[in-house]
Amino acid sequence: MRVLILGGTAEARALAQALTDRAVAVVSSLAGRVSTPRLPAGEVRIGGFGGIDGLAELISTDSITHVVDATHPYATTMSAHGVAAADRAGVPFVRYARPGWRSHALAGGWTWVSSYAEAQIAADRLGSRPFITTGRQTLTHYLDGWWDRRALVRVVEPLGEQAPSAWTVVLDRGPYEVDAELSLMSRHGVNVLLTKDSGGSYTAAKLTAADRLSIPVVVVRRPDTPTGAREVSTLDDVLATLLH
Repeated sequence: MRVLILGGTAEARALAQALTDRAVAVVSSLAGRVSTPRLPAGEVRIGGFGGIDGLAELISTDSITHVVDATHPYATTMSAHGVAAADRAGVPFVRYARPGWRSHALAGGWTWVSSYAEAQIAADRLGSRPFITTGRQTLTHYLDGWWDRRALVRVVEPLGEQAPSAWTVVLDRGPYEVDAELSLMSRHGVNVLLTKDSGGSYTAAKLTAADRLSIPVVVVRRPDTPTGAREVSTLDDVLATLLH
C-alpha cells in the first residue's frame, strides 16, 4: 500500500501520522500556498500537479494504490481533480472532511449564505465593522463594496497585494482561544463576523466569542462533495476504509 494524501489540513497531518505509525507508505501533497506549512509525517511533495492529467500520471508512476482527499472543505478544484485522476488511474479514492458547523449549538442563530457576494450583502444588513475570516483567496470578493470600509481581516499569509488603507490586516494562525478572540473583536470594534463552514475546533473560538459579544455571524455554506466521491468524517472511518 502506498497512499497519496492531498493535504494541508490538521486532518491530513493526523492521517499521515496514523498511517506511518502502521508502517504504511505515505506521500502527502501540499499546495504550496503557505510559506512555512506544518509538515506531516512521511514523504512530502509541495506544488501543483498540472491538472488531472498530471495527477493521474503521478499516481501511476509513483505506484500510488490509494488517494485520500483531505484538503480544506472549500478546495473544490483540487477535490474534483482528485476524483477524476484516481478514476483514470484506477485506484480507490476517499474524501476525508471534518464535520462542518451545521450541528454547532449556535448554528441556528447564524445567517447562512451560498456565496461570498451574499455574505457581503448579509453583513451590510447586520453591521458596519466586519471581521472577515473567510481566507486570503476570498478577499477580492469584498474589494468593490468595502474598499473604504473599516474591516478587520485575518489571514495566515501576507496579502499578495496592498490591502485597502481602511482595512486592518492581522496575520495569525490557529488554533485560537476564546479569550484572545474576545479581546481582538472588542479592541477593533467588530460588529459582524464573516466566516465559512470550515468545521473543526481550530477556528471555532471566534463563534463562541461572537455569541458572548452579541455579534451576528454570517456563514458561507460548504460546497457539495465531488460527484463520485465517498466521504468520511473521522480518522477511524478513513483508516477503516483504507486498511480493510
